[in-house]
Parts: sequence; structure tokens; C-alpha cells
Amino acid sequence: AHQFCLPRSQMEDLISGVKEELKTNNVPAAVRQIQEYLEKESNTPLNIAVTGETGSGKSSFVNAFRGINNKDKGAAPTGATETTMYVTPYLHPTYENVTLWDCPGIGSPNFPADKYLMQIGLKEFDFFIIMSADRFRENDVKIAQEIQKMNKKFYFVRSKIDHSLKDEEQSQNDFDAKKTLACIEKNCIDGLRRSGIESPQVFLVSNFELHQYDFSRLHDTLERELPEHKRNALLFAMPNINLEIIDKKKEAFRSKIKYYALLSAAVAGVPIPGLSITVDITVLAGVITQYVFGFGLDIPSLERLSATTGVSFNDLLDVIFSPLAAVKITNGLILKVTSQLAGSFTLIAAEEACKWIPVVGIPVAMGFSFTSTYNILKSFLDMLALDAQRVFERNMIRMLWCTKHICFSKNSSYVFSLYFKLILFIYTRRDRQKGKGRKRSEKEKRKKRREKKQKQNKGQKRIIKE
Repeated sequence: AHQFCLPRSQMEDLISGVKEELKTNNVPAAVRQIQEYLEKESNTPLNIAVTGETGSGKSSFVNAFRGINNKDKGAAPTGATETTMYVTPYLHPTYENVTLWDCPGIGSPNFPADKYLMQIGLKEFDFFIIMSADRFRENDVKIAQEIQKMNKKFYFVRSKIDHSLKDEEQSQNDFDAKKTLACIEKNCIDGLRRSGIESPQVFLVSNFELHQYDFSRLHDTLERELPEHKRNALLFAMPNINLEIIDKKKEAFRSKIKYYALLSAAVAGVPIPGLSITVDITVLAGVITQYVFGFGLDIPSLERLSATTGVSFNDLLDVIFSPLAAVKITNGLILKVTSQLAGSFTLIAAEEACKWIPVVGIPVAMGFSFTSTYNILKSFLDMLALDAQRVFERNMIRMLWCTKHICFSKNSSYVFSLYFKLILFIYTRRDRQKGKGRKRSEKEKRKKRREKKQKQNKGQKRIIKE
């Protein structure tokens, strides 16, 4: 697991433990404590139940939320017939504290509505997604009312909305996507109210186009209504479906930098030459690994993204500039990349030199250590967040190119900017290809001129000899 959202008290315990180990010169034990802290997953589990009638797209939703293709290994099985026979847990591929539970179809012969709740159990789930592919029925309302009795949250998700739009377009002469979406949402809400559900929350979603329709609004609602200690678990598990989620992840990571800088400063207070650099590099490697996985810039995440979006893995790599993405993070790599950051090694060298100054040397060294660690992590975080944004935009260009209906609820200006980038991308690539052709032809001409000149020189040399 790669999530870190541990409370400040645990960081203080870590600093205290590390200092105790260093006082006895037990450097390996101190480094091991730091590594265990960085690798420790959050103890806050998040359990999401996905239920609804057979054929409503539950399994596809589970796969889409986890950022994997329906055909991938470990995907929830999908099909035209009932494929989910038991309440099946599916761990998030990166954050194993987040589990999506694929529940059997309610009201089927194997799971009649009157026994359904007893069969699946309700107490262990944090909230429920109730799905329907057309309209919400009596069975959906029954389960919602039972969930409500337990004071738990539930959200109605109207799936396969992309198919509904296509069907409506074929049957209407004056088709309008926005009006159709508003009409579908209103019909769902009115039907649920008539059935006794007060203030139902309905979200229109396509499992294959999460960046469109209401999935972003669903995330915002879940984030707002979840307990505070569970919000980061949801945030880091979310696929990067818009720039807002990338920014939220960046802010969550940024809020922890000061604690790692404090750890670095505490280690700098131990007067052992070279120790601070060793520990700092270990801390940096662990934290940056968190950044890479959090933004989905590790190789497995990029491969899954390539499989689900149709953008080739190499095309994704082409828009990644950071040397820390799509590679294994090692201490050696961190040392190499850190040395290229302006001023970072100057601060580290100043820190080591200050330790030899009597009385004031150690406090000054601690200040240098805090500043260098803070600035390095901030620089790397900014760098990786930009890469995540470029990867997202590369995928959006592909999707905009392939999608006919663009129905962003609140990002219409952003859609137009992406269209502009798409046009720019096409013309840039075309110019690049033309440029390559021109370069090749110029190289061939230069080569022929050189060969001609060499022949002339050889002829002149022969004449001189004769």
C-alpha cells in the first residue's frame, strides 16, 4: 500500500525513536524505523458496497473505479448474464486499504429481495452505491430504506448513460444532450420521491467514460460526506479523472512535507558526520515513491491506464518529463536527481560544515536540513504533479478525439482548451514529421556533397602525384 496520512503524533513518536537509535550510533535501526513508517499503510479502511439489480453495470463500475479494464487480470467478471454470485471484495490495485464489494443482483432468483439484506450483510460497509441501468425500482428503494435505518449513506447511480444518450439521439429529431441528461435525472429523482425516498441523490455515470457526466460530482459528494479520517483514503484511490483531483492529491501530499522536514532537522541534530545525508536520502526515496504511486505515474498504473484509454504506453511516456516517474525509486536515483536541483547540494554541504561550529553549529545545521528537505520535496512534488497533469491531458485529447458527446457539467471552458490542444497536437506532430523528412533530405544532400568532394580531392591528389 502506498498511502500515507498518519497523524502528527505518530510522526513525533518516529522522531523520538530515531533520535534514541542514533544516540547509540545504531544507524541501521534508525533507517529501518523510517522505512517502516513510510511503508506503513493507513489503518483506516474504506469499504464501498456496490449493489443494484442484475445487469445494472455493478461489476464494470467496480473495475472502472479501480482504474482497470474489464479484461484485466483481477477484474470483476462482467457479462450479459448474472456473473456475481457472492458478495465479492476487490482490493484497489495500489491502495489495499480501499475495498470495493461487488454485491449480487438484487431481486434475482438466487437473491430474492426479501432475503437479500440478510445474505449480503450491511454493517461492515462505509457507504453504498445503488446502481440501475434505466430506472430505480421497488427493490432498489427497499434496500435504500434498510440502509437508512442503519444511519448509513447511500447514493443512486444511473449507469450506462452513454448508451441512453445514443438511443435518445436515434429517436429524436431535435436531440439535445444536456436537456436529455437533465430529463433522465429528473425522472429518476421524481420516481424515488414517489417511492418514499426523501431528497434522493442521483448521479448519471458511464463506466467507460468516468471523466464525463456526474462521476466528478459523485466524488465531491462522497468526499464532503465521508468522515474526515476517511477522505484521504477515497482521494488517493480515485483515478485522475480531472485536474481538480490531481490538485487535491498534490495538496494532501504538500500538507505532510513539513513533518518530513522536521524529521530531517531532528536527525541533523545528532553530531555524526555524514549521518544526516544517509537518513535524508532514505526519507526522500520513501516519500517520492508515495508521490509517484499517488499520481499514478508508476509503470503498472501507466500500463493499466494505457489499456483502459487506448493511448499507447510509449505515448504516455512521451509526455512525462520527470526522471522520477515510470522508474524504480532508489537512493542512488534520488541522490543523482537531487544533485541537479539548484542550491540543494549547497544547503546540504552547509549543513555538514555547520556541525563543526561550537555551540551554534547544531541549531544552524538543523535549520539548513529542514530547509533543504522541504525545498527538495516541494520541487519533486511540483514536478510529478505536472507530469500527472500532462498524462491526464494526453488521455483527454484521445478521448475527445473519439467521443461525440462532450457533457462536462462544469468544465466546458476546459473542454474548449483541450480541443485547442488537440488541434495544436495534430499540427505539431504533422510539422514534426515534415521536419524529420526535411532533415533526412538535407542530411542525404550533405552526404552526397561530402562524397563528391572526397572524390574530387582523391582525383586532385592523383594528378599531383602523377
